[in-house]
Amino acid sequence: MVRFLVVPQWQGSPAARAMLLVDGATAIAGDLPRASTTVLDVPVEAGESLGTGVRRLSALLHTRDLVEAAMTADTVVIGGDCSVTVAALSALPGGTDDLAVVWCDAHADMHTPDTSPSGAFSGMALRAVLGEGEPQLTVSPGIARDRVIAVGMRDLEDAEVTALDGLTQLSVEDLDDPDALAAAVEATGASRVWVHIDVDVLDPAEIAGVSSPAPFGLAPATLSAAVRALRTRVPLAGATIAGFAPRSPADAVDDLGALLRLVGAVA
Repeated sequence: MVRFLVVPQWQGSPAARAMLLVDGATAIAGDLPRASTTVLDVPVEAGESLGTGVRRLSALLHTRDLVEAAMTADTVVIGGDCSVTVAALSALPGGTDDLAVVWCDAHADMHTPDTSPSGAFSGMALRAVLGEGEPQLTVSPGIARDRVIAVGMRDLEDAEVTALDGLTQLSVEDLDDPDALAAAVEATGASRVWVHIDVDVLDPAEIAGVSSPAPFGLAPATLSAAVRALRTRVPLAGATIAGFAPRSPADAVDDLGALLRLVGAVA
């Protein structure tokens, strides 16, 4: 049975109103089955960089420990900022040797502490999945580049463009074919897949509660269909839905239909 792990971490976000991510995680948690949902007690304090190029590192490390202690097989992680996936993959039962990662995000998240303009870890999250960046936070060993599929990226910074070399990239238009994602994952040869969804991969017309909206994104129905098709062909090791940051309770209610469609697709 699928288990939900709610991780209301905000410390990895570069947004000025990053703590709205806590409200977003709480809103989603309210519609999940209580018996199979665990909400982690993530600290509210910002934390310190500890001499690294990652802001709030001490808080991120604390949350990482909480995730490691709580992870089980068949877990859907609800963020919080999208870097919660890094902690989940580091603690994934069975390891990651046989794993592909699907990273659905409007942004590349491919910075390192040396290139990041903000020092926010969410902008380094996918790079950390590859095993690159601040050693205290990276997945080790990292996921091989030829087993990572990036979906819907359309707002990249210059330092991230070449860093994407070796990753399979699917555009928003590519997912008009509902089998394109499954075919890309099968081509990696992986026997399991983790699906990461930062909700800013969706079109802003479909969801308002994101910190950095990017136009021309996916429709929830399109992404859900692709994920469901993927699950019929490759077993799901787990998933993340992150990045929901509603500005008010009313906004959260307006967006929950799209979010619960995604939850249904991965769970």
